[in-house]
Amino acid sequence: MPRSTKETETAGTGEAVRQVGGGASYVYGIVPGDTEVDPDARGVGDPPGRIRLVRHGEIAALTSEIVLDRPLGRPEDLFAHQRLLDEAAAEVPVLPLRFGAVLTDDGAVVGELLAPNHDAFRDALEDLEGRTEYIVRGRYVEPVVIGEVLAENAEASRLLDGIRGKPEDATWDARIRLGELLGEGVAARRDADTEEIVGALAPLSVAVAVREPTHEQDAVHAAFLIETDRLEEFERAVEEFGDRWADRVTVRLLGPLAPYDFVTTPQAGEG
Repeated sequence: MPRSTKETETAGTGEAVRQVGGGASYVYGIVPGDTEVDPDARGVGDPPGRIRLVRHGEIAALTSEIVLDRPLGRPEDLFAHQRLLDEAAAEVPVLPLRFGAVLTDDGAVVGELLAPNHDAFRDALEDLEGRTEYIVRGRYVEPVVIGEVLAENAEASRLLDGIRGKPEDATWDARIRLGELLGEGVAARRDADTEEIVGALAPLSVAVAVREPTHEQDAVHAAFLIETDRLEEFERAVEEFGDRWADRVTVRLLGPLAPYDFVTTPQAGEG
């Protein structure tokens, strides 16, 4: 886990990657140059690579050595990539590379990524100091939200009554139409509930990004960039919604997370 040099002595990381057996540097993200790394931290690969730093000026890249003749992109690698960046975000500002970048060696990490973007990366890290991302997710209690839609939509209620106890083949068109009406009704509630909770939480946040739903029963899926000194206040507000919506929505707060929703990190060579 990355951590500030104010909290730990140097771990001695940052030595050059040697090009042995088709090796290369895998970059996870960008952190302040005075960051240090727990010597036990590991990343992608099989076996997982030891996390190390490549420094340049006031910034550094979180990297590990990988062997190019082994495929990346396994679920284990994606989880390791995300876990490392989320752990970093709990300790220091971090600019995450969503999918990572593979460069030939430390020289390429500096020449193609860090040097061309040094000032932009430094400024972005300064903007993130004392801030981190949290996700608010809400999932409808399905019978409850379906009941709400049926109570307010006479056509849907009639269709449901009409198909009860009848063969699926004989009521196919009615079932299709009912599904459309229920989907539209849930989507309308999602829009209203998202607007309500985001409106309440936005004043406690630096920035908000509403995400697309990942499940048909999602009630809200939004990312918030939070000042760490307002986190307790933010958590209390989320808990209040959880209590108020307990019968119809399960609310979860996830974080701290790498701020994917609030930074755009150039890839190597885009300087």
